[in-house]
Amino acid sequence: MQVHPEAFLPLFNTILINVTGFFRDSLAWKYLQNDALPRLLEDKPQNSPLRIWSAGCASGEEAYSLAIVLAEILGLEQFRERVKLYATDADDDTLAQARYAGYSQKALKSIAPKLQEKYFETIGNKKIFRSDLRRSVIFGRHDLLRDAPISRLDLLVCRNTLMYFNAEAQTKIIDRFHFALNDTGILFMGKAEMLLTHAHLFSPISLTHRIFRRSSLRSHRSRLLPNVSLGSNPNQDLERRIRLQALGFDAVSEAQIIVDIQGYLVLANAAAQSLFDIISLDLGRPLQDLEVSYRPLELRSHIEQVQRKGSSLLIENVPRTLAPDNVQYFDVGIVPLAEQDGTLLGLSVTFMEISRYHKLKEELQQSSQNLETANEELESSNEELEATNEELQSTNEELETTNEELQSTNEELETINEELHSSNEELQTINDELRIRTTELNQANAFLKSVFASLNVGVIVVDRGFNILSWNHEAENLWGLRSEEVIGHSILGLDIGLPLDPLREPMRKCLLGEIDGQEIVLSAINRRGQTLKCRISFNSLSGLEPRLRGVILFMDKVN
Repeated sequence: MQVHPEAFLPLFNTILINVTGFFRDSLAWKYLQNDALPRLLEDKPQNSPLRIWSAGCASGEEAYSLAIVLAEILGLEQFRERVKLYATDADDDTLAQARYAGYSQKALKSIAPKLQEKYFETIGNKKIFRSDLRRSVIFGRHDLLRDAPISRLDLLVCRNTLMYFNAEAQTKIIDRFHFALNDTGILFMGKAEMLLTHAHLFSPISLTHRIFRRSSLRSHRSRLLPNVSLGSNPNQDLERRIRLQALGFDAVSEAQIIVDIQGYLVLANAAAQSLFDIISLDLGRPLQDLEVSYRPLELRSHIEQVQRKGSSLLIENVPRTLAPDNVQYFDVGIVPLAEQDGTLLGLSVTFMEISRYHKLKEELQQSSQNLETANEELESSNEELEATNEELQSTNEELETTNEELQSTNEELETINEELHSSNEELQTINDELRIRTTELNQANAFLKSVFASLNVGVIVVDRGFNILSWNHEAENLWGLRSEEVIGHSILGLDIGLPLDPLREPMRKCLLGEIDGQEIVLSAINRRGQTLKCRISFNSLSGLEPRLRGVILFMDKVN
């Protein structure tokens, strides 16, 4: 390696065997799609963005598997609007294959034919992943040990990648994974990997499928802040000043990005990263490849205008629609950044949010309109008031006449009141009689319950439809079902140790009045699992109406 440095790349590609495939370990993917992701989405606000990272994506099969799963759950439109899927690897050759997104028919054998037809287009002898969905998948080179992790993630997929690292490196990477995930984030790993020594960072959702949930540690993020390095012998004062400048740039509340003269994104402060989903991998990319270049406004034409004229530009009241009822407004300022000799180095683009002022302006306009309308209504009300006064004078005269009529009516009401008083006394007498009868009925019911409870045989009362009306304590002891579990249910539908079909015909004949007091003996198993002989007698249940109301069944053990 020292004599032939060019041998490093072939050796590196040999070590990274890049074994991958669509929906590798299908049971784990099904669990992710059917259980883990739906629960994650339930905790997310509706229409909020989803950030996914596939670390060690190789030639892209895993990243596109994630895209298919999310598109199936969210729908194609929601997927395009909400999902940002970052796929990274250390191998540039496999990343080139992943960006091309072309695969042989053999590589797609683990994908159902309907999904192949839905998500892939046939071009020549290759199957190409849909271009409109591929825009949501961003590929980039990333070293898990050296590069800063992608942050604010909802799902991080790193399957069978950590096995290339020793224990110390794995601990460092897992710490970074914990930092990268949101509090409700999910980590999806491969069969060859476990987190048994990192239980303080992740808790298992499914150990079988290697799916874990991030554990909250308040102080953990602070230990992972990036450090500025100026070489093998850095000057500490310079390093501190550079670090202070970076922190100051990030501390600005207004979103700000820096673009160089060639159109590449150089810097983005924390507010801009949060507002426009800019990650560390985006730094150094052409601005035209990023969403911020065309949303909320077409930046490139304005940047060209500033470069051409060499003067600052302010674009006011730029709307940014997040949802139909959620619109932000910005004043976008573009300032050229030049050396003292006038050499243009780049441009600063600042997004000053004015949504609050825009809302106040709309409220002021609405208030002015309301005031004008109120003045018109006031004038109309004055005219109506004059007319009303005239009507009131006329009404007052009518009221005097009405008052005389009311006096006469009052006398009639007094007479009616006396009649009502008499009727009320009669109703009170009837109410007392009803209370006495209710007391008697309650006593009768208590008497019947006492009689039923004192019987040493099981008593079951059914109506004409064989639905259970009563079930005494001895019946509970025999068959193990409480009365509240069976009242209202058909006796023929119970699951007890007594064969029920032989009861149907005797109950029917008893209801028809053909028999009364018939007895049968059946083999049964009581609630304790003991075999016994059960004698059952059938007796008619009569009511006030001519036909029978039901059947009374007496059940006791035959010695």
